[in-house]
Amino acid sequence: MRFCFPIFALLFVSLASGSRLTAAPPNVVVILADDLGYGDVRCLNPNGKIPTPNLDKLAASGMTFTDAHSPSGVCSPTRYGLMTGRYAWRSKLKNGVLGGLSPRLIETGRLTVAQLLKDNGYHTACIGKWHLGMDWQLKPDKKVSELSIEPREQVFNVEYDKPIKNGPNAVGFDYYFGISASLDMVPYTFIENDKVVANPTEDRDLAMFAGKPGRTRKGPAAPGFEAEDVLPKLRDKAVSYIGARAEEKKPFFLYLPLTTPHTPVTPSKEWAGKSKLNAYADFVMQTDAIVGDVLAALKKHGAEDNTLVIFTSDNGCSPQADFPALLKLGHNPSGEFRGHKADVYEGGHRVPFFVRWPGKVKPKSESKALACLTDILATCADAIGVKLPDEAGEDSFSLLPALGVREGKPRDGLVVHSINGSFGVREGKLKLCLCPGSGGWSAPRPGKDEAGLPLVQLFDLEKDSGEKTNLQDRNADAVERMTKLLEKWVSDGRSTLGKPQKNSTPVVIRKK
Repeated sequence: MRFCFPIFALLFVSLASGSRLTAAPPNVVVILADDLGYGDVRCLNPNGKIPTPNLDKLAASGMTFTDAHSPSGVCSPTRYGLMTGRYAWRSKLKNGVLGGLSPRLIETGRLTVAQLLKDNGYHTACIGKWHLGMDWQLKPDKKVSELSIEPREQVFNVEYDKPIKNGPNAVGFDYYFGISASLDMVPYTFIENDKVVANPTEDRDLAMFAGKPGRTRKGPAAPGFEAEDVLPKLRDKAVSYIGARAEEKKPFFLYLPLTTPHTPVTPSKEWAGKSKLNAYADFVMQTDAIVGDVLAALKKHGAEDNTLVIFTSDNGCSPQADFPALLKLGHNPSGEFRGHKADVYEGGHRVPFFVRWPGKVKPKSESKALACLTDILATCADAIGVKLPDEAGEDSFSLLPALGVREGKPRDGLVVHSINGSFGVREGKLKLCLCPGSGGWSAPRPGKDEAGLPLVQLFDLEKDSGEKTNLQDRNADAVERMTKLLEKWVSDGRSTLGKPQKNSTPVVIRKK
């Protein structure tokens, strides 16, 4: 199924801009924050109150995309899109997220970013939160939820001391260290490659938000496993990996999906109270510091100049951050945008997106081009001179033209998806939401605040970035055109040019 040029072909790949890839293809580091809002990064939100010096420095050393999006307002579908270059609603997962015990979501044989790079001579590692399913060995006659978070009665249905199948190692990663899903989901234990590091023999929960009542889901936990230790552990593993790989001649790919600032919001003692806002803001500052540590490791080991670094977030900020408290103190995690995590509104999926590639991408540059996390696959393929097969990356566009690395046409359309499966479609400055409300957790909420509202919403984001004025009754032609565009992308099984593909399961465009 896979088709990749051999690595030596990189020596002869010329980009349209006139630059030439060298015998040393770039290392690739993708850092994915968890629930970090667009407005949480100071350089994107000058009115924001959270210092983020390391992210600001990263942005200044490369290109900032101001119109970049996660393909979904929640994490599992976004991670599927990042890994495969394909919208998750084409898969079995039509809404919601997976649980910590859910089986593998990525289809057998589907090309991932990791497999693409591994096939072309890279050493590949994933260190952090997976949340794309893995096949745990179940106790006799027991089951776990396939496409949703497992209920309490299922959490001990797993033989945790047995090897795991079809995890990150099965989709192209040479090495994996991390946790199976979000840090507020069981099991509370680290996984290394296909085994838990410590058997989760205890039954307990974790604090959800430092200084407040509320606990995570109760379930299997390894002795001594605590939420505040996870981010430093991932940092240490990532820094160690960079040091080890920098000594090798082989290029490396590090995918670093952080667990923060997602719940449990438990900043370490070093960072508690630093923001003078709340624990979430402290956690953002700690996350920023971790990014700085990873970038410092690249520099220390002489890998900085030949590493393509991408930083982004899997969706917008969660309401668990306590928006009312932060707004009273002058900070909006969504910046100028409406809504938050889970929504079809911009606050659900407009995310920070910074790209640094020394010698290729101009420092202190900015792009207003549409970008999506699904584009990482095609961008990596383009960067190493590999053509994707028709049956891969159906919704992935190379960002090299937008980055100024070569000539070409950037993406001109986009599909976003909310937690309940509502669609949003971008065409230039226009955005069509095929639902009467947020499709997520902010008002108007599905089935709760939508009575009497139009069934669709149309916004001009150039004039109305806050999505306050619905233009659907004044521009029926745009509504019809954009709806048909989505229908075409659904029926074609792709939004890129190429041979039509089948979706894994039927797709419902409008929810009844």
